[in-house]
Amino acid sequence: MKLGYVELADDSRYADRGAHSGIVFTDLGRPYQGSQVALEDARAIGRVIGVEFSMEKSTAASGDELVQQISDRVTSGGVHFVLADLPAAALKDLARRLADRPVMFFNISASDDSLRAADCANNVLHTYPSEAMLSDALIQYLVAKGWLQILVLRGPAPEDAATVAALQRSARKFGANIVETRPFLLTNDPRNREQTNIVLMTGGVRYDVVYVADSSGEFGRYVPYETSLPRPVVGTAGLAPTAWSWSWDRDAAVQLQHRYEKVSPPRRMNGADWAAWEAVKAVTQAVMRTRSTDFDAVRTFLFSDKLTLDTVKGNPGSFRAWDHQLRAPVLLSTADAVIERAPLPQYLHQTNVLDTLGIDAPETACRF
Repeated sequence: MKLGYVELADDSRYADRGAHSGIVFTDLGRPYQGSQVALEDARAIGRVIGVEFSMEKSTAASGDELVQQISDRVTSGGVHFVLADLPAAALKDLARRLADRPVMFFNISASDDSLRAADCANNVLHTYPSEAMLSDALIQYLVAKGWLQILVLRGPAPEDAATVAALQRSARKFGANIVETRPFLLTNDPRNREQTNIVLMTGGVRYDVVYVADSSGEFGRYVPYETSLPRPVVGTAGLAPTAWSWSWDRDAAVQLQHRYEKVSPPRRMNGADWAAWEAVKAVTQAVMRTRSTDFDAVRTFLFSDKLTLDTVKGNPGSFRAWDHQLRAPVLLSTADAVIERAPLPQYLHQTNVLDTLGIDAPETACRF
């Protein structure tokens, strides 16, 4: 069983945004090492069932090169399951151009809701949580705490607008209220101080909590303790929803974190690492349970209700039939502690409580 792994050499998501100051605002580590931790487990299982697991990594400079590399590996190398660390546009293009080939992609790093909706593809599975899942998890917590009035500070990037759109949907879903959305700018120009001064931006309105949508990480780090009213800060600063936190210490998470640190010192496991780890675990379980490396057999099992993945966050995971999103809990964490795990116990569902996070079957816009 040969797995593939693809990434773009010039992926803007991993750009060093703090180069001008020498401060790194975001975790720049790519998730390849997460897949390697799971591959060690796969090889141990493979020795028992007589299957040799391996992975071939590809780094491409363009979409055309990505398509060529995967096509070559499918044709000559027997690679049919590929972990994709790609931005949404690149993954969408790759899935469309290889739709007629025997290959399945695991989205391990793109949270875009569009990939689970109008741009969904039958040959893509998502182990990374969607924006809808992340925002639902956070709003569940805020509503449970009674913090219903939300002031939003939104950055200028398209990713920030997408995050706020997901937040607006979650607020309607769970009964919270966005009192106002105020855009900020990443500038030192004193003429724009009403969009750069945090005290001014958070004044003149009543709210229970401040939500920051700042994909750059540069503005949001200054918001806690600077708001006009003494209020908690959530979103991309303060309390953040995430697929994984190094500080999660239940459900054998500590052992997984230690194993990861041995493979990739001094980095700590992040959400995309966890999603890569989960993708390899999914294929491993499918091979083990079917006792087959045949593409159709493994693919069928991945979509079946027999798949029960260990998420290392409590609830077992499985893929939703309507958009191929992995059901999994979401962690709400600060920089050094997990405060809560969603879904919270007071939120119920008629079939699976994990489906309280993200887009449920009746509301999906995905059409395979």
